[in-house]
Amino acid sequence: MVHDCDRLLKEIVSQAREVGIPVSQNIDPHVRINKRAVARFGCCRYEAGRQIIEVSGRVAQGPEKSCRETLAHEILHTCWGCRNHGKRWKEYACRMAWAYGYRITRTSTSGEMGVEERPCRYLLRCERCGAEFKRFRASPLTRYPERYRCQCGGRLERVEPR
Repeated sequence: MVHDCDRLLKEIVSQAREVGIPVSQNIDPHVRINKRAVARFGCCRYEAGRQIIEVSGRVAQGPEKSCRETLAHEILHTCWGCRNHGKRWKEYACRMAWAYGYRITRTSTSGEMGVEERPCRYLLRCERCGAEFKRFRASPLTRYPERYRCQCGGRLERVEPR
């Protein structure tokens, strides 16, 4: 089920304003769903004097709480001086958390968000202890795992991701 992100956006903007957070007046009312986004859950883009909020397809189809928190995170980026995750952005995130119980952080994992996990392209396993290491990009480690060791001292092998 895909959430009505436009409705949630409007509601969360109102909530932010209720607690005195100066969100932009120029937020596009239509949330873009990015079905290709793999590494991030959302973003706030500045285009032609407007802020465009975008969420990944995984978030749009995940739990409503995760969608709300992602939208709240991105809405805070529309405030003056909050394009990064600095002191002002963190203060506003705390204000939203206190007022509405949102968990707004700089980063989150798929497990914390309750959304489908990002598929990994490479999986390495220790031959000794069985520890697994997921990798999303090709690197010397993924190309030549035999050159590396696990913390336990065991050799690494590349296996097919599940």
